[in-house]
Amino acid sequence: MRFLVTGGAGFIGSAVVRYLINETEHEVLNLDKLTYAGNLENVKEVSSSARYSFVRGDICDRELLRKIFAEFKPDKVMHLAAESHVDRSISGPSDFINTNIIGTFSMLEEALKYFQSLADVEKTAFLFHHISTDEVYGELGETGLFTEETPYEPSSPYSASKASSDHLVRAWGRTYKLPVVITNCSNNYGPYQYPEKLIPLVIANALKGKSLPVYGKGENVRDWLYVEDHARALYKVVTEGRIGETYNIGGNSERKNIEAVREICKVLDTLLPNSNFIPHENLIVFVTDRSGHDFRYAIDCSKVKRELGWEAIESFDTGVKKTVEWYLQSEEWINKVTNTLDDRLELGDEK
Repeated sequence: MRFLVTGGAGFIGSAVVRYLINETEHEVLNLDKLTYAGNLENVKEVSSSARYSFVRGDICDRELLRKIFAEFKPDKVMHLAAESHVDRSISGPSDFINTNIIGTFSMLEEALKYFQSLADVEKTAFLFHHISTDEVYGELGETGLFTEETPYEPSSPYSASKASSDHLVRAWGRTYKLPVVITNCSNNYGPYQYPEKLIPLVIANALKGKSLPVYGKGENVRDWLYVEDHARALYKVVTEGRIGETYNIGGNSERKNIEAVREICKVLDTLLPNSNFIPHENLIVFVTDRSGHDFRYAIDCSKVKRELGWEAIESFDTGVKKTVEWYLQSEEWINKVTNTLDDRLELGDEK
């Protein structure tokens, strides 16, 4: 089959592209605008494949989308292109409205026109898979889990824009009968994550002996999902999921932020016994909490396990160890991407 992946040079998108090329026989077209968080180094290992192609472009460019649908003729669309940094959405929400809402609308419109042009037998293979976040549900108290039926209550401009895009996808499915499926995931981590997010920022800072900033008292709780586990889940959903359904994808690895940072520090202490910064935990500093910081997210992913047979392989312990090892071996990649890191953003966003 032919897969159109938007945002395929980003963190999660590149994991999907690598999975599709390395683990399947499908063709992949990667459409990415290459904003600050998109990097072709993330897909370098598969870029020479005859089944892989790349187009640099904006999902708001309707003419470009129309051309891609007409020429590539995708069977599956995996829509991951999005602005995803909560702090950035608070300081500058317009990019989030444009990309996450207008961009998704543009994708849906062109996908619908393409779908309606297909022969009946081709229509049965087509699916528009929208990849979203658990942040659309708002926050949890100390107990409970998000399910696919949890009402939406987004807190930040980022989560509000993703909630809006989710509603658009459902509306195009119900009103125009476009075959759609939605997934909402918990916090991803792993190789190739841009170091503005909590885990890669902690690793990158610790390697340089810089402070490790943690919001508030670090009591906020997140469920952590290893990105390669997520890529496997997304493939399961796009190939086996039921049209019109929503699937929550989580790692069953809840941690307070301070616990997550301390675990990373312990792994660094073990892997770098000669470091001048041991114990790395001494680098932790607590900073003023941000506005609208949700207390806790946690996902019930029993539906995707029950219906599609997927569950996370990596625990937080094993996933963090793999992640730290990757960053220790990827200094060149870190240096390349951190050259573009906004100096004003020195706090690690969990999402």
